[in-house]
Amino acid sequence: MRALKHLNKYFLKYKSRLLVGLVITIIARIFAIAVPKFIGDSVDVVDLYLKNEVKDLDLVKEELIINILLIIGAALIAAFFTFLMRQTFIVVSRYIEYDLKNEIYRHYERLSLNFYKKNRTGDLMNRISEDVSKVRMYVGPAIMYSVNTLTLFVVVIGYMISIAPELTLYTIAPLPVLSLSIYKLSVSIHKKSTIVQQYLSKLTTFTQESFSGITVIKAYGIEKQTKKSFTELSDQNKDKNIDLAKVQALFFPLMALLIGLSNLIVIYIGGKQYLDGTITELGVIVEFIIFVNMLTWPVATVGWVTSIVQQAEASQVRINEFLSQEPEILNKISTRTPVQGNIVFNDVTFTYDDTNITALKGINLTIKRGETLAIIGKTGSGKSTILDLIGRLYDVSGGEIRIDDTTIDQLNLVDLRTSIGYVPQDAFLFSDSIKNNISFGKEDASQEEIEAAAKKAVVHTNIINFSKGYETVLGERGITLSGGQKQRVSIARAIIKDPAILLFDDCLSAVDTETEEQILTNLTEITKNKTTLIVSHRISTVKNADKIIVLNEGKIIQEGTHNQLLNTEGYYKKLYLKQLSEKEI
Repeated sequence: MRALKHLNKYFLKYKSRLLVGLVITIIARIFAIAVPKFIGDSVDVVDLYLKNEVKDLDLVKEELIINILLIIGAALIAAFFTFLMRQTFIVVSRYIEYDLKNEIYRHYERLSLNFYKKNRTGDLMNRISEDVSKVRMYVGPAIMYSVNTLTLFVVVIGYMISIAPELTLYTIAPLPVLSLSIYKLSVSIHKKSTIVQQYLSKLTTFTQESFSGITVIKAYGIEKQTKKSFTELSDQNKDKNIDLAKVQALFFPLMALLIGLSNLIVIYIGGKQYLDGTITELGVIVEFIIFVNMLTWPVATVGWVTSIVQQAEASQVRINEFLSQEPEILNKISTRTPVQGNIVFNDVTFTYDDTNITALKGINLTIKRGETLAIIGKTGSGKSTILDLIGRLYDVSGGEIRIDDTTIDQLNLVDLRTSIGYVPQDAFLFSDSIKNNISFGKEDASQEEIEAAAKKAVVHTNIINFSKGYETVLGERGITLSGGQKQRVSIARAIIKDPAILLFDDCLSAVDTETEEQILTNLTEITKNKTTLIVSHRISTVKNADKIIVLNEGKIIQEGTHNQLLNTEGYYKKLYLKQLSEKEI
């Protein structure tokens, strides 16, 4: 139960509602036990009439009618308060589910990129959906039935002891056996629930990856192999669920047996006591039989609730594993300071934790506000890493980065990232309208601003040719659009926020030369007074930059303007001549 202590803060948050639910439950149970009492009174009246101790039949009928009306009234009131009880506890469980999902999602957002490299998307999704649902069953139905059962036991058994103490002791004798059996089964359920959740995560991950990579699966014609792998994983998941179901299936037969035994005890012991005069009223035995059956479902729920608690604990353990992970990138400063865009790299070195690859080695750079720096080099030379470090998606391994003469980790993280317009190499678009994908960079953007940004990114004409224009809803990851269109929408998203720093990571690779030229011409105007970094493999993209650096194996091997680098033998000149000859061909 240690893992579930994490939920105590939510119970405190909604303590008023829970206390109201407890009071309602007590009221409902009090009226519920009134029903057996009135039935017992009715049996006593009939018994006295049959014994000729009461001879007035009309009086008996009147008494029975009154009792029937009281039974109906008590049952209706008990039902009404039971309805309120369910409304109170179940609504609280939905509030807690909402809060817990938001807590997990906010924590996911805070965690660093290394976390997402080490964990699969399907598993992350399973923990915020399936695991939270298991926990909700604990904070809702499990607690509701626990409170209901405890209240019913206190009220009913207290009343039973007051009218027949000895018979009560015999009646509840099987309950300790039930408790011990539940404890034994709970240990097994806990272990099997954990395994079931783990396999469900594996199945979710496999399914999510298959759907995301459906194009590759179809292109390679490996549907049969993928289906076979899914079937194997699904069979394993099924087997683990069946193992759990077999253990859970023991609960209800065991409870039915013990409840049946309690009924037999009431009839046998109660009958003997009635015959020997220990119990003077036949209605007491009838009441006890009804009470035993009233306790049947609450006692039965003990096993069900125990199963829910065990599953919830297994799920909460998995949730806590992620919630306990601290983000590597921490926002150390609370004061807000506008970012101007002056960037300095002082002997910066960076090594990726997951691969242990040193991507940058002793990088020294100075980029003044309003300047454009172009970065060129072979694949894996560290180009994208420089952009990631400016956005502080990672912290440097050595050296320092200063922005506006402040060490980057001493800048407010919100200020830093809101001042950056970033176009990644792999243009990611959301399954939403094109309009919303562009305004993602500026939520309150008007239609005019959205269209202006699209025009600057040379994608407006493409968009208006769609049947729904800017309201066109894109498929997952923007699959509706071509590669070049996705890149241009991403550029529009970056420039609409009018940031101090623009980062373009090879974002024109899927664009034809003519369109590229139009975009670069527009960017010349846009990037005035903005610090701009452009990563590219094309000389045509970087030639107009104020400064160009050439990276190789994490080091700067050349630096200068386009003309300076052309007049120097080296990588840049060779690449220029190669691309020039390819263009002529």
